[in-house]
Amino acid sequence: MHFAEPLQLQSGAQLRDYMLMYETYGTLNADKSNAVLVCHALNASHHVAGVYADQPNNVGWWDNMVGPGKPLDTNKFFVIGINNPGSCFGSTGPMHTNPATGKPYGAAFPVVTVEDWVNAQARLADNLGITQFAAVMGGSLGGMQALAWSIMYPDRLRHCLVIASTPKLSTQNIAFNDVARQAILTDPDYHGGDFYEHGVVPKNGLKVARMIGHITYLSDDSMGEKFGRKLRDAEENGGAYKFGFGVDFEIESYLRYQGDKFSSYFDANTYLLITKALDYFDPARNHGGDLAKALAGTKAEFFLASFTTDWRFSPERSREIVDALIANRRQVTYAEIDAPHGHDAFLLEDARYMNMVRAYYDRVWKGI
Repeated sequence: MHFAEPLQLQSGAQLRDYMLMYETYGTLNADKSNAVLVCHALNASHHVAGVYADQPNNVGWWDNMVGPGKPLDTNKFFVIGINNPGSCFGSTGPMHTNPATGKPYGAAFPVVTVEDWVNAQARLADNLGITQFAAVMGGSLGGMQALAWSIMYPDRLRHCLVIASTPKLSTQNIAFNDVARQAILTDPDYHGGDFYEHGVVPKNGLKVARMIGHITYLSDDSMGEKFGRKLRDAEENGGAYKFGFGVDFEIESYLRYQGDKFSSYFDANTYLLITKALDYFDPARNHGGDLAKALAGTKAEFFLASFTTDWRFSPERSREIVDALIANRRQVTYAEIDAPHGHDAFLLEDARYMNMVRAYYDRVWKGI
């Protein structure tokens, strides 16, 4: 969808003449009351569920959650996935042409925030004639967007589902993000963000950034169970160490594989932008740090879920949101799932988690 009217950003900059990629699933009913917006996290996109006819291996990032008969049932709901501005999956981003220069934006692409994304999503909803969502849902960074929707557009959603998220990043999380960004910024192939014109990609920086991030998405237990201290070529080497700086352990091989794969499809400038959006999100900041005050104008009913081994966005952070909502007498359902998978648990199959979401959407459906 093309937008000619400039999008005013929190930084004071504007994004003009931009495109948003989106996908829809299911059928919008006559009064447009069954629409659900699903907000994506860091490295995901508008492709929430299903597969493309010509790309059978390109499965939607939340395919276990969204679809016919699934917890978010597309036999009932009309689901929308939107790729946010600044991303690298079709919506206008750093690799696209800057109308002011005729060259790729590169590092000149304006800094975007969660709130900027929500405003862009609201414009797309306007163009689809959807004045109120039955629900807005997201996990991780997507959960931040759902929470922002409830604050910024309280009359435009009836339910808000915030999964494995947080009201703001901890100092440690900001630190991890900065180390990952420095890996990209110091890669010689980054060229100040204008690597497109040089025909190169800062693959090493992206690879290290992904390796750092991936460690934070997993729990110590899940990494230990899957990899332990297993050696990569134990049989060939008779169980001996290689005594060098190559790949000795299985976990090293796994992280390098994940880093290589990520660097082959994700944009370095997009990674910088999205991690900064994570850092900046803090709705309580303009309310003296009081989250309850920040949520005072919300009107939606809320569902929150966290996972016990998620140390990046721990259950304590979800409980902060729950407490602030209860202080405002909002209706809140909260599930704390005992799962071993760390932060990535929100993307994985867990019967208790899926059944909780399914039960909540049954309530949403009954209210339509």
